[in-house]
Amino acid sequence: MMRQVPGALSQARPAGLPRALILAGPTASGKSALALDLAERLGATVINADAMQTYRELRIVTARPSPADESRAPHALYGVRPLAEPSHAAWWREAALAAMAAAHAQGRLPILCGGTGLYLAGLVHGIADIPPPGEAAREEARRLLAERGPVALHAALAEVDPDTAGRLRPTDSQRLARAWEVWRGTGRGLAAWQARPAAPAPWLFRLILLDPPRAELRAAIVQRFGLMLAAGALEEVRPLLGLDPALPGLRAHGVPELLAHLAGRLPLAEARARAETNTQRYTRRQATWFRHQRLVEDAQMHTIHARVASLAQFSSEESRQILAFIQSPG
Repeated sequence: MMRQVPGALSQARPAGLPRALILAGPTASGKSALALDLAERLGATVINADAMQTYRELRIVTARPSPADESRAPHALYGVRPLAEPSHAAWWREAALAAMAAAHAQGRLPILCGGTGLYLAGLVHGIADIPPPGEAAREEARRLLAERGPVALHAALAEVDPDTAGRLRPTDSQRLARAWEVWRGTGRGLAAWQARPAAPAPWLFRLILLDPPRAELRAAIVQRFGLMLAAGALEEVRPLLGLDPALPGLRAHGVPELLAHLAGRLPLAEARARAETNTQRYTRRQATWFRHQRLVEDAQMHTIHARVASLAQFSSEESRQILAFIQSPG
Protein backbone atom coordinates (compact mmCIF):
# COMPACT_ATOMS: atom_id res chain seq x y z
CA MET A 1 0.00 0.00 0.00
CA MET A 2 1.15 3.53 -0.69
CA ARG A 3 0.43 6.87 0.87
CA GLN A 4 0.93 10.51 -0.08
CA VAL A 5 3.97 12.35 1.17
CA PRO A 6 2.95 16.00 1.59
CA GLY A 7 5.61 18.16 0.11
CA ALA A 8 6.73 21.63 -0.68
CA LEU A 9 7.86 22.23 -4.23
CA SER A 10 11.49 21.69 -3.43
CA GLN A 11 12.22 19.10 -6.11
CA ALA A 12 12.97 20.79 -9.41
CA ARG A 13 11.42 19.21 -12.47
CA PRO A 14 13.68 18.92 -15.50
CA ALA A 15 12.80 20.55 -18.78
CA GLY A 16 11.36 18.44 -21.55
CA LEU A 17 8.85 16.54 -19.41
CA PRO A 18 5.36 15.92 -20.84
CA ARG A 19 2.66 18.34 -19.69
CA ALA A 20 -0.66 17.80 -17.98
CA LEU A 21 -3.45 20.06 -16.75
CA ILE A 22 -5.07 19.71 -13.32
CA LEU A 23 -8.61 21.07 -13.08
CA ALA A 24 -9.55 21.14 -9.40
CA GLY A 25 -11.95 22.73 -6.97
CA PRO A 26 -14.82 21.93 -4.62
CA THR A 27 -17.81 19.75 -5.41
CA ALA A 28 -20.36 21.39 -7.76
CA SER A 29 -17.96 24.13 -8.90
CA GLY A 30 -18.25 23.09 -12.55
CA LYS A 31 -15.04 21.13 -13.05
CA SER A 32 -16.54 18.46 -15.31
CA ALA A 33 -18.26 20.97 -17.57
CA LEU A 34 -15.10 23.01 -18.05
CA ALA A 35 -12.97 19.90 -18.52
CA LEU A 36 -15.27 18.65 -21.28
CA ASP A 37 -15.24 21.99 -23.12
CA LEU A 38 -11.46 22.19 -22.86
CA ALA A 39 -11.06 18.59 -23.98
CA GLU A 40 -13.08 19.30 -27.12
CA ARG A 41 -11.24 22.54 -27.80
CA LEU A 42 -7.72 21.20 -27.18
CA GLY A 43 -8.00 17.55 -28.17
CA ALA A 44 -7.53 16.33 -24.59
CA THR A 45 -8.42 13.31 -22.49
CA VAL A 46 -10.34 13.85 -19.24
CA ILE A 47 -8.97 11.69 -16.40
CA ASN A 48 -11.03 11.33 -13.25
CA ALA A 49 -9.45 12.64 -10.03
CA ASP A 50 -12.51 12.18 -7.80
CA ALA A 51 -12.38 9.17 -5.49
CA MET A 52 -16.14 8.59 -5.48
CA GLN A 53 -16.49 8.78 -9.25
CA THR A 54 -14.26 5.72 -9.60
CA TYR A 55 -17.12 3.49 -8.38
CA ARG A 56 -19.23 1.99 -11.13
CA GLU A 57 -22.39 1.71 -8.99
CA LEU A 58 -22.52 5.48 -8.33
CA ARG A 59 -22.99 7.31 -11.63
CA ILE A 60 -25.98 9.52 -10.68
CA VAL A 61 -25.24 10.32 -7.05
CA THR A 62 -21.62 11.30 -7.77
CA ALA A 63 -22.52 13.34 -10.87
CA ARG A 64 -20.25 11.34 -13.12
CA PRO A 65 -20.12 12.45 -16.76
CA SER A 66 -23.04 11.07 -18.72
CA PRO A 67 -22.64 8.68 -21.67
CA ALA A 68 -23.39 11.66 -23.93
CA ASP A 69 -20.57 13.63 -22.28
CA GLU A 70 -18.19 10.70 -22.61
CA SER A 71 -18.97 10.47 -26.32
CA ARG A 72 -17.75 14.04 -26.88
CA ALA A 73 -14.19 13.43 -25.64
CA PRO A 74 -12.15 10.52 -24.25
CA HIS A 75 -12.65 9.92 -20.51
CA ALA A 76 -10.66 7.64 -18.21
CA LEU A 77 -10.98 6.17 -14.69
CA TYR A 78 -14.70 6.84 -14.32
CA GLY A 79 -16.74 3.95 -12.91
CA VAL A 80 -13.86 1.48 -13.07
CA ARG A 81 -14.04 -0.13 -9.60
CA PRO A 82 -16.81 -1.90 -7.69
CA LEU A 83 -17.76 -0.53 -4.30
CA ALA A 84 -16.41 -3.71 -2.73
CA GLU A 85 -12.88 -2.74 -3.86
CA PRO A 86 -12.17 0.60 -2.17
CA SER A 87 -10.31 3.16 -4.20
CA HIS A 88 -7.14 4.53 -2.61
CA ALA A 89 -4.41 7.01 -3.46
CA ALA A 90 -1.75 4.48 -4.47
CA TRP A 91 -4.01 2.59 -6.86
CA TRP A 92 -5.33 5.83 -8.35
CA ARG A 93 -1.86 7.31 -8.85
CA GLU A 94 -0.67 4.27 -10.76
CA ALA A 95 -3.83 4.19 -12.87
CA ALA A 96 -3.71 7.94 -13.51
CA LEU A 97 -0.08 7.84 -14.62
CA ALA A 98 -0.94 5.02 -17.04
CA ALA A 99 -3.91 6.96 -18.42
CA MET A 100 -1.77 10.09 -18.77
CA ALA A 101 0.90 8.16 -20.66
CA ALA A 102 -1.73 6.68 -22.98
CA ALA A 103 -3.18 10.13 -23.70
CA HIS A 104 0.27 11.58 -24.36
CA ALA A 105 1.09 8.72 -26.75
CA GLN A 106 -2.05 9.66 -28.71
CA GLY A 107 -0.98 13.30 -28.87
CA ARG A 108 -3.67 14.33 -26.39
CA LEU A 109 -3.31 16.59 -23.34
CA PRO A 110 -4.20 14.79 -20.07
CA ILE A 111 -6.70 16.80 -17.98
CA LEU A 112 -6.89 15.57 -14.38
CA CYS A 113 -10.38 16.59 -13.26
CA GLY A 114 -11.59 16.22 -9.68
CA GLY A 115 -11.76 17.43 -6.12
CA THR A 116 -9.94 14.70 -4.18
CA GLY A 117 -7.00 16.81 -3.08
CA LEU A 118 -5.02 13.99 -1.49
CA TYR A 119 -5.09 12.07 -4.77
CA LEU A 120 -3.81 15.07 -6.68
CA ALA A 121 -1.12 15.85 -4.12
CA GLY A 122 0.01 12.23 -4.18
CA LEU A 123 0.17 12.31 -7.97
CA VAL A 124 2.21 15.50 -8.14
CA HIS A 125 4.55 15.10 -5.16
CA GLY A 126 4.78 11.32 -4.94
CA ILE A 127 3.70 8.87 -2.25
CA ALA A 128 5.73 6.72 0.09
CA ASP A 129 5.68 2.96 -0.22
CA ILE A 130 3.89 1.43 2.78
CA PRO A 131 3.96 -2.37 3.18
CA PRO A 132 0.54 -4.03 3.19
CA PRO A 133 -0.64 -4.21 6.81
CA GLY A 134 -2.31 -7.57 6.29
CA GLU A 135 -5.87 -8.77 6.61
CA ALA A 136 -5.64 -9.42 10.35
CA ALA A 137 -4.69 -5.82 11.09
CA ARG A 138 -7.40 -4.57 8.74
CA GLU A 139 -10.06 -6.72 10.40
CA GLU A 140 -8.94 -5.58 13.87
CA ALA A 141 -9.25 -1.94 12.84
CA ARG A 142 -12.77 -2.50 11.49
CA ARG A 143 -13.79 -4.43 14.60
CA LEU A 144 -12.51 -1.76 16.99
CA LEU A 145 -14.22 0.95 14.98
CA ALA A 146 -17.53 -0.93 15.06
CA GLU A 147 -17.31 -1.84 18.75
CA ARG A 148 -15.87 1.35 20.25
CA GLY A 149 -16.60 4.08 17.71
CA PRO A 150 -14.20 6.58 16.13
CA VAL A 151 -13.61 8.77 19.19
CA ALA A 152 -12.44 5.84 21.30
CA LEU A 153 -10.32 4.53 18.43
CA HIS A 154 -8.72 7.96 18.11
CA ALA A 155 -7.87 7.89 21.83
CA ALA A 156 -6.34 4.43 21.49
CA LEU A 157 -4.33 5.53 18.46
CA ALA A 158 -3.04 8.56 20.37
CA GLU A 159 -1.48 6.23 22.95
CA VAL A 160 0.50 4.18 20.41
CA ASP A 161 0.97 6.62 17.50
CA PRO A 162 0.49 10.20 18.77
CA ASP A 163 2.02 11.79 15.67
CA THR A 164 -0.60 10.30 13.36
CA ALA A 165 -3.44 10.77 15.83
CA GLY A 166 -2.60 14.46 16.10
CA ARG A 167 -3.27 14.86 12.37
CA LEU A 168 -6.68 13.19 12.40
CA ARG A 169 -10.11 14.35 13.50
CA PRO A 170 -11.64 12.06 16.17
CA THR A 171 -14.68 11.60 13.93
CA ASP A 172 -12.78 10.60 10.76
CA SER A 173 -13.64 6.90 10.83
CA GLN A 174 -12.01 5.91 7.56
CA ARG A 175 -8.63 7.49 8.21
CA LEU A 176 -8.57 6.36 11.83
CA ALA A 177 -9.13 2.75 10.80
CA ARG A 178 -6.43 3.08 8.15
CA ALA A 179 -3.98 4.57 10.67
CA TRP A 180 -4.68 1.77 13.16
CA GLU A 181 -4.20 -1.01 10.62
CA VAL A 182 -0.91 0.50 9.41
CA TRP A 183 0.45 0.79 12.94
CA ARG A 184 -0.72 -2.70 13.89
CA GLY A 185 0.36 -4.37 10.67
CA THR A 186 3.73 -2.68 10.05
CA GLY A 187 4.90 -1.70 13.52
CA ARG A 188 5.34 1.90 12.36
CA GLY A 189 2.88 4.79 12.43
CA LEU A 190 1.35 6.28 9.31
CA ALA A 191 2.96 9.68 9.98
CA ALA A 192 6.39 8.02 10.10
CA TRP A 193 5.79 6.30 6.76
CA GLN A 194 4.55 9.54 5.21
CA ALA A 195 7.73 11.33 6.26
CA ARG A 196 9.82 9.12 4.00
CA PRO A 197 10.93 10.81 0.75
CA ALA A 198 9.12 10.02 -2.49
CA ALA A 199 9.72 10.85 -6.15
CA PRO A 200 7.38 13.34 -7.87
CA ALA A 201 5.58 12.40 -11.06
CA PRO A 202 7.71 12.91 -14.20
CA TRP A 203 5.31 15.49 -15.61
CA LEU A 204 5.01 19.27 -15.78
CA PHE A 205 1.67 20.27 -14.26
CA ARG A 206 -0.47 23.35 -14.67
CA LEU A 207 -3.42 23.93 -12.38
CA ILE A 208 -6.74 25.65 -12.98
CA LEU A 209 -8.49 26.06 -9.63
CA LEU A 210 -12.21 26.82 -9.47
CA ASP A 211 -13.00 28.83 -6.34
CA PRO A 212 -16.55 30.18 -6.70
CA PRO A 213 -18.34 32.37 -4.15
CA ARG A 214 -20.01 30.43 -1.36
CA ALA A 215 -23.52 31.55 -2.34
CA GLU A 216 -23.06 30.27 -5.89
CA LEU A 217 -21.82 26.95 -4.61
CA ARG A 218 -24.69 26.54 -2.13
CA ALA A 219 -27.27 27.19 -4.84
CA ALA A 220 -25.53 24.75 -7.20
CA ILE A 221 -25.50 22.00 -4.55
CA VAL A 222 -29.24 22.37 -3.91
CA GLN A 223 -30.03 22.37 -7.62
CA ARG A 224 -27.76 19.41 -8.32
CA PHE A 225 -29.23 17.23 -5.60
CA GLY A 226 -32.71 17.88 -6.91
CA LEU A 227 -31.60 16.85 -10.39
CA MET A 228 -30.01 13.69 -8.98
CA LEU A 229 -33.25 12.69 -7.30
CA ALA A 230 -35.18 13.33 -10.50
CA ALA A 231 -32.65 11.25 -12.44
CA GLY A 232 -33.12 8.20 -10.17
CA ALA A 233 -30.62 8.57 -7.32
CA LEU A 234 -32.88 6.68 -4.92
CA GLU A 235 -33.09 3.66 -7.19
CA GLU A 236 -29.34 3.79 -7.75
CA VAL A 237 -28.70 3.72 -4.01
CA ARG A 238 -31.33 1.09 -3.12
CA PRO A 239 -29.12 -1.93 -4.02
CA LEU A 240 -26.53 -0.65 -1.52
CA LEU A 241 -28.77 -1.42 1.47
CA GLY A 242 -27.09 -4.03 3.61
CA LEU A 243 -23.55 -3.46 2.37
CA ASP A 244 -20.74 -2.97 4.89
CA PRO A 245 -21.16 0.63 6.11
CA ALA A 246 -17.36 0.89 6.45
CA LEU A 247 -16.96 0.84 2.66
CA PRO A 248 -15.62 4.28 1.63
CA GLY A 249 -18.00 4.52 -1.33
CA LEU A 250 -20.99 4.50 1.02
CA ARG A 251 -19.86 7.91 2.28
CA ALA A 252 -20.33 9.57 -1.11
CA HIS A 253 -22.37 12.76 -0.87
CA GLY A 254 -26.02 11.88 -0.39
CA VAL A 255 -25.56 8.14 -0.05
CA PRO A 256 -25.76 7.88 3.80
CA GLU A 257 -28.82 10.12 3.88
CA LEU A 258 -30.64 8.34 1.07
CA LEU A 259 -29.86 4.96 2.64
CA ALA A 260 -31.32 6.24 5.92
CA HIS A 261 -34.48 7.23 4.06
CA LEU A 262 -34.74 3.87 2.30
CA ALA A 263 -34.29 2.12 5.66
CA GLY A 264 -37.21 4.10 7.07
CA ARG A 265 -35.17 6.27 9.43
CA LEU A 266 -35.62 9.62 7.65
CA PRO A 267 -38.33 11.21 5.52
CA LEU A 268 -37.07 12.10 2.06
CA ALA A 269 -37.24 15.85 2.64
CA GLU A 270 -35.07 15.55 5.75
CA ALA A 271 -32.64 13.23 3.99
CA ARG A 272 -32.29 15.73 1.16
CA ALA A 273 -31.79 18.67 3.53
CA ARG A 274 -29.09 16.82 5.48
CA ALA A 275 -27.31 15.72 2.32
CA GLU A 276 -27.23 19.29 1.00
CA THR A 277 -25.97 20.66 4.32
CA ASN A 278 -23.28 18.00 4.64
CA THR A 279 -22.13 18.58 1.07
CA GLN A 280 -21.91 22.32 1.69
CA ARG A 281 -19.76 21.71 4.77
CA TYR A 282 -17.50 19.42 2.80
CA THR A 283 -17.03 21.97 0.03
CA ARG A 284 -15.85 24.51 2.60
CA ARG A 285 -13.15 22.09 3.71
CA GLN A 286 -12.24 21.37 0.08
CA ALA A 287 -11.94 25.06 -0.77
CA THR A 288 -9.76 25.68 2.28
CA TRP A 289 -7.51 22.73 1.41
CA PHE A 290 -6.94 23.86 -2.17
CA ARG A 291 -6.21 27.43 -1.09
CA HIS A 292 -3.51 26.33 1.33
CA GLN A 293 -1.86 23.40 -0.49
CA ARG A 294 0.79 24.09 -3.11
CA LEU A 295 0.28 21.58 -5.88
CA VAL A 296 2.27 23.71 -8.35
CA GLU A 297 4.32 26.90 -8.38
CA ASP A 298 2.29 30.12 -8.41
CA ALA A 299 3.20 30.83 -12.04
CA GLN A 300 1.68 27.47 -13.04
CA MET A 301 -1.68 28.16 -11.38
CA HIS A 302 -4.73 30.05 -12.63
CA THR A 303 -7.73 30.62 -10.32
CA ILE A 304 -11.28 31.22 -11.56
CA HIS A 305 -13.51 32.81 -8.95
CA ALA A 306 -16.78 31.63 -10.43
CA ARG A 307 -18.82 28.50 -10.86
CA VAL A 308 -18.44 27.24 -14.42
CA ALA A 309 -21.31 25.98 -16.55
CA SER A 310 -19.33 26.08 -19.79
CA LEU A 311 -16.43 27.87 -21.44
CA ALA A 312 -19.02 29.95 -23.28
CA GLN A 313 -19.86 31.92 -20.11
CA PHE A 314 -16.54 33.74 -20.33
CA SER A 315 -15.85 36.72 -22.54
CA SER A 316 -13.67 36.23 -25.58
CA GLU A 317 -10.75 37.81 -23.73
CA GLU A 318 -11.25 35.62 -20.65
CA SER A 319 -11.42 32.48 -22.80
CA ARG A 320 -8.28 33.55 -24.64
CA GLN A 321 -6.45 34.02 -21.34
CA ILE A 322 -7.50 30.57 -20.07
CA LEU A 323 -6.38 28.86 -23.27
CA ALA A 324 -3.15 30.87 -23.38
CA PHE A 325 -2.36 29.85 -19.80
CA ILE A 326 -2.83 26.18 -20.70
CA GLN A 327 -0.87 26.30 -23.94
CA SER A 328 1.93 28.75 -23.19
CA PRO A 329 5.44 27.25 -23.03
CA GLY A 330 7.50 27.08 -19.88
